[in-house]
Amino acid sequence: METYQSTALDALGDPTRRAIFERLGRGPAAVGQLAGELPVSRPAVSQHLKVLKQAGLVRDEAVGTRRVYRLDPAGIDALRMYFTHFWSTALSAFREEVNRQARTGHTEEPAPEPAGKAEQQP
Repeated sequence: METYQSTALDALGDPTRRAIFERLGRGPAAVGQLAGELPVSRPAVSQHLKVLKQAGLVRDEAVGTRRVYRLDPAGIDALRMYFTHFWSTALSAFREEVNRQARTGHTEEPAPEPAGKAEQQP
């Protein structure tokens, strides 16, 4: 199932897009400026910006003859809410497991070694 978060996370999975995203976190920039700061061409930066824009992470505006890109606060907020929910759920599950183990006095036994992995006797 494709969700906004998976699209945004997929977009940030590429190291160059992540570098552009992080650079825009320091302030708006035009394609030429971004290309000058990265080891990729202007057309490549434009393609990466297109993916980031489609993922809702950046927006652009015309300033004279240039397009200036900046982070999209709505997209960043949606991503932040995703991670907040993710960690809240994970920490709640962890807390429930710790409480269960405390009540029962038992912890899960480690899984047995797969066949053939047991220590060999000399």
